[in-house]
Amino acid sequence: MATTPQKTYIPSKVVKSDYPLIDNDPHFRRVVGYARTSDYIHGTVAAAGGPGLLWLMERFAPSQVGRGGFARAMRLAGVIGVMGGFLYFYERSCLRFYGMSENAREVEMDMQEMVAKVKAGEPLYGESKLTPHMQGVAARQSRYSALFTAVLPWFNFVNHSQHGVDTAKYYIRAEQELEAERQGKSTS
Repeated sequence: MATTPQKTYIPSKVVKSDYPLIDNDPHFRRVVGYARTSDYIHGTVAAAGGPGLLWLMERFAPSQVGRGGFARAMRLAGVIGVMGGFLYFYERSCLRFYGMSENAREVEMDMQEMVAKVKAGEPLYGESKLTPHMQGVAARQSRYSALFTAVLPWFNFVNHSQHGVDTAKYYIRAEQELEAERQGKSTS
């Protein structure tokens, strides 16, 4: 008996938004690499918020926890604050990939990165050691996952080709740029 191969690609739904979709399942490195300075500032402020508020409450209404109690509470608040600040930073950057906030800078960065990969003959979204089926499973599990970060942080660490965008635009731009380069060289 022969088994039929499982369908590995299921098209994703595209959420309507005011800005263009760059990627509905961005890789962790791309999210961190495309982050803006404002994302870092917001994340840092969010991370400092927990320990800062705890310290402020201790100044106005001392807890009287005794020796070393407040230091432990501050360390715990610091760890929780750093994790929360990172998640806030990550989510702000992801929302730009989803087209849910202004993303003109990221659209241009994405176009430059992908066109460079096309010109170099590299796979657009990197190479994966997983089977196509497992890449599809990974894509379905982490697609639009940043929208649920407050409940369950879930990051994409898998290279796959299922990102909800038409990649033909990268190849068209690469052809245009190569043609322009050839035109420039022939006139010189």
